[in-house]
Amino acid sequence: MHRLILILVLLTSNVVQAQTIRNGEDLLRAMHERYKDSWYQTVTFTQKSTTYKPDGTSSAETWYEAVSLPGRLRIDIGPATDGRGYIFSNGTVSVIKENKLVETHKSINMLLVLGFDVYRQDPEATIKVVKGEGYDLSKLREDLWGGKPAYVFGAEKGDLKSKQFWVAKDTLLFLREIEPAHDDASKVDDIRFIRYQPLAGAWIAAGVEVYSEGKKVFSEDYSDIQANVKLDPAVFDPEKFGTTHWEK
Repeated sequence: MHRLILILVLLTSNVVQAQTIRNGEDLLRAMHERYKDSWYQTVTFTQKSTTYKPDGTSSAETWYEAVSLPGRLRIDIGPATDGRGYIFSNGTVSVIKENKLVETHKSINMLLVLGFDVYRQDPEATIKVVKGEGYDLSKLREDLWGGKPAYVFGAEKGDLKSKQFWVAKDTLLFLREIEPAHDDASKVDDIRFIRYQPLAGAWIAAGVEVYSEGKKVFSEDYSDIQANVKLDPAVFDPEKFGTTHWEK
């Protein structure tokens, strides 16, 4: 009898989920609802960044990243003495060279939005950003990724060129983004979050792979991952890039 009740509960749960997630907006709200009380507020990590060249060779460098959710990401490229990096802050990116701000322009980091922000900020804010970036939230379907069910929103089945995101059906974690390449819209970038691991009651993908036209061109491997680190707001101030760092 108890087993029968359990089966009925599971079936009912699956039906409710199927009825609730009808489009991309529903999915973004469900992602937020799943982790809103457990997702970390800040995270820092060391990143091995590898660039794969057409001739088959590769080069790597170390980046240091700090994230404060929602909306803020700092990247230090190489050692602090180089004074080189980027700060993404609520829709803009600041370019730093030799510890000096050299450029600021509008830029939405969608990996930050759908890999992290979605779980912390008001889902309506996420929906507004995603729509503003040209993703069709009316298109939602199911597919398989890594042999497991996934939601895909933004494109019809067989379309691997339109802007789209893939999300794990069971965990509601971000898996994959496909979009036209920023430097050449005739090409397609396919960016994948890999090696998810538990972190402070939530999750983090400890690796990222970037493919262009089907070939891997870039990868990220994270180490020394620390959640809920106390970060001074000045860490994300471009004018204080050279004088403000975080605990590692």
